[in-house]
Amino acid sequence: MLSVIDTRPHPPLPHRLNLAAHVLAQAPALGDKPALVVVHPGDEDTLSFARLSALVLGCATHLQSQELAPGDRVLLRLGNGPAFPIAFLGCIAAGLVPVPTSAALTGAEVARLSALVAPRLAVADPGLPVPPHLPTLPADLSLWEALPPLTPIPADPNAEAYVIFTSGSSGLPSAVSHAHRAILARQPMHQGWEGLTPDDRLLHAGAMNWTYTLGTGLLDPWTLGATALVPAPGTPATDLPALLARARATILAAAPGVLRQMLRAPIPALPHLRHALSAGESLPAATRSAWEAATGTLVHEALGMTEISTYLSGSPSSPAPHGTTGHIQPGRHVAILDDAGAPVPRGTAGELAVATSDPGLMRGILGQPPPHGDWFRTGDTARMSADGAITHLGRKDDLLNAGGFRVSPVEVEAAFQGIPGLVACAATEIEPTPGTRIIALFYESSCAIDTALLRQCAETALARWKQPRHTQRVDTLPRTATGKLVRRALAALYQRPDP
Repeated sequence: MLSVIDTRPHPPLPHRLNLAAHVLAQAPALGDKPALVVVHPGDEDTLSFARLSALVLGCATHLQSQELAPGDRVLLRLGNGPAFPIAFLGCIAAGLVPVPTSAALTGAEVARLSALVAPRLAVADPGLPVPPHLPTLPADLSLWEALPPLTPIPADPNAEAYVIFTSGSSGLPSAVSHAHRAILARQPMHQGWEGLTPDDRLLHAGAMNWTYTLGTGLLDPWTLGATALVPAPGTPATDLPALLARARATILAAAPGVLRQMLRAPIPALPHLRHALSAGESLPAATRSAWEAATGTLVHEALGMTEISTYLSGSPSSPAPHGTTGHIQPGRHVAILDDAGAPVPRGTAGELAVATSDPGLMRGILGQPPPHGDWFRTGDTARMSADGAITHLGRKDDLLNAGGFRVSPVEVEAAFQGIPGLVACAATEIEPTPGTRIIALFYESSCAIDTALLRQCAETALARWKQPRHTQRVDTLPRTATGKLVRRALAALYQRPDP
C-alpha cells in the first residue's frame, strides 16, 4: 500500500469571499459575549464580539479613506494587543492586504522586509520603527469605534488577503502570500486538531504576528464564536499556569518550548482545562509526558508550516497513536514522496507533500514562481504506518549523514528524552577536524550529565551509526523568538573536548 491519503473533495469555493467577513459572521448574534480577553496577573481587559466587530469595521472605514487602491499592502507595526487583530481584519475588510511584523524588529530589519512587500501605508504603535517616508497611521481604537462600519468588500477567494513572513529553512525572511480561501481551509483543524467548540476559552501563548497564534489563537475561536484569551504583553511563561486557572481556560495552545517553561512553575489545579495544543516544532516525548502528568490533560500535536498551516495532527476525538504525530486531517490530500516524486510504500521514509488543490496552500512566495504541479513538497520527512498514522522525522534539510546513512535528528533526540535533569536536546552534524563529520548532541541542563549515562541511552535506543560521537551541555539551545529550534546554529556552539 502506498503512502497516499485522499479525504477530499473540498467544498467548492464561493464565488466571492472576504476573510474578515467570514471570521466576524457570528459577531452580530453574539453581542456582549467575550471575544478577546487580555489576561493580566491581577486583572483582565475584555472585548465583546459586538465591540470587536465595530472596531474592525470602523478601522476599515478609516483605512478606506486613505486613498489606497484595492489590494494595496499595509505594514502592521503593532504590539501584542487588541489593535493587532483589529487592524489585521480591518485591512482585509477594506479590500487591503495586511502585512504583520514582529514588534521586536529593528528599523533596519523592517526596512529589508518592506522592500519585499512594497507597502503603501503603515499602521503603527508609538515608538516602533517604520520605514522612512512611508505614510503611517496610529492605532486609534477610539476613532475606529466612533466611525461608521464599512461593509466588508467581497473578493475573489483566490485573491491576496494577507502576507506573512517566514524564515523557512534558509533563515532568510520570505514573504508568503495567502488568499481569502485560506480561512475556509482552517475548518478541518477545528475538529481534526483543536477540538474547538463555541463554548471554549482558548489561551494562546505566542506572539500575534505568528501564524500559529493568528490562526489557532484568534481567527479560529472567533469563526466558531469562542473566546480568545491572550496573556498581557511581557507575561513570562512561568506565570501562565496561574493565568490559565484564573481565566478558566478550556484549551491551551503553545509551542513545545513554552510548555517546557511552564512546567518549571507550580501547576495549580486546572479544572476547566480540557486539553492542550502544540505546534511550531516537534513535541519531545518527555515534555508531553510531564505536561500530561502535571495537568491530567492530553497534548494534541500538529504539523504544518506558514505556507499551508497544519494538515497533520492528533485530536481529542482521534488522539495520535503512541510515537506518531497523528493522522491527516479530514478534507486533505497528502502523500509521502520519494526524490522522483512518486509515493513511497507505507513504512518507508520520504518527503511529505500536500496537494496543490488544497485551499489552504499559499498563493506563493513573493518573488518566486507560484506552486505548480500536483504536489507541494513541504521539506518535512515522515513515515506512514499501515493504518495511516504518520511519524514526523524532521526537516529534509536537517537530515544527518552518518557513514553514508541518512539519520533523522528527531530519532536521535528521542533516545535521550526522560534523562533526569535534561531539559531539552538537539542533534546536528559537526566537523571537529577538516573532512570529518560526526553526529553531535547538544543539551540543556542545570549541570553536566554523566557522559556514561548519555552513552548508555544512545547504545540502548540507537543503531551504532546513529549514536552521537560528541555530547555537550549548553546553557540554552538557539531558538527563534517563537521558540523554534535553530538547528543550523548548533554547530557554532561546538567546543573541542579537553585532551
